[in-house]
Amino acid sequence: MSDHPADRGADRHVRDRAKHTLDILRRTDPRLVDILIALMVQFMVSLPFLVAWRSPYRIGFFLLSGTAIPLIWRRRRPFVVACVVAMFAVPASLHHRPGQAFQFGMTIAIYTVFALGRRWERITVAAMILPITLTVEYAKHQPSQQATFDVLALTAAAAFGLATRHRTAYIAGIEERTRRLEHERDLEIRRADAEVARAAARERARIARDMHDILAHAVSLMTVQAEAGPVVVRSDPARAEAAFDAIADAGRDAMVQLRRILGTLKEDAEAGARAPQPTVANIADLVAEVGRTDLRVVYESIGERRPLRSDAEIAAYRVVQEALTNTVRHAQATTVTVRLEWGEDTMRITITDDGRGGRPRPGGGHGLVGIRERASACGGSVTVGPRVTGPGFEVALRIPLDAVRAP
Repeated sequence: MSDHPADRGADRHVRDRAKHTLDILRRTDPRLVDILIALMVQFMVSLPFLVAWRSPYRIGFFLLSGTAIPLIWRRRRPFVVACVVAMFAVPASLHHRPGQAFQFGMTIAIYTVFALGRRWERITVAAMILPITLTVEYAKHQPSQQATFDVLALTAAAAFGLATRHRTAYIAGIEERTRRLEHERDLEIRRADAEVARAAARERARIARDMHDILAHAVSLMTVQAEAGPVVVRSDPARAEAAFDAIADAGRDAMVQLRRILGTLKEDAEAGARAPQPTVANIADLVAEVGRTDLRVVYESIGERRPLRSDAEIAAYRVVQEALTNTVRHAQATTVTVRLEWGEDTMRITITDDGRGGRPRPGGGHGLVGIRERASACGGSVTVGPRVTGPGFEVALRIPLDAVRAP
């Protein structure tokens, strides 16, 4: 092949034209292609008879036509077409006729069987039809150069048919793998979308629990102080003033926390300016806020404080907040104790009161279910129930310290 740029450009042009032609053939209806092939073979076998249309030759023309016309159905019935073509090809070879003796129809029929036929059909053609045709060719042609050419042509047709069959199977395998990979990719995308939806649902549930805890705690404190205010407004004005101050503080604190939670839902440039989520360190402030009511609150912290993951910090704060809210709203207690114990591998928070029990009323919100969900979400556990040593109710939270926050 020449290395001249003009020659390379010509070769590229020829390849592009051939590729374009093949693309057109692939998009063409196969039945139309088979009709065109049959007409082309019919034209080739008819050429010699245009100049020698005598009576003895007419039978040869009809026999050769029998090897061309059945090719119209070669894709639908390859083995039947091969048998029919062989029935006409054998007497056509034996019959005296003008011009060349090459069997165009038989070559295409054998190629089609080996390319599209079933296994037993290929075996039958190779074991019976092909040997008979070749034997007739050698018996007819002397010397045997023409027969040898026909043998090579038919054998090559069978080989090309097998090659086409393997190539088609290979391409079909690639297409099947491509479809399978696309299907698996679609499944992965759907699983990822489902995971995003579940994550969004979990985030909505977390925000709902936070808002429930904030509102329930603030409203409970405000309600208790508001009920006590009219009682002491005349007898103890200072205490009444303190009650109203507690109501205002509870409302402001609730607004701050709600604003912070709602701020997490906004994607704006001020995300870094939001107040941090409450932690274990804020439990003392929470206890002091509840202590401004008539309820006596005792706070104890034992052991050296250890850093926790942010989810464990928030869970501990919210569990204490929910327990104190239930005590204020339902327990009718006079004293509640919040006790933090820092052990070697566990942090325990115990909230006990001396009331009649801190179980929330039916329909009262997340309540104890929310407490258990928060504890399990950070790898901890919680137990709730009446006190063993006396009257009252107890909520005990346990959080393992094996998931300490990384420094």
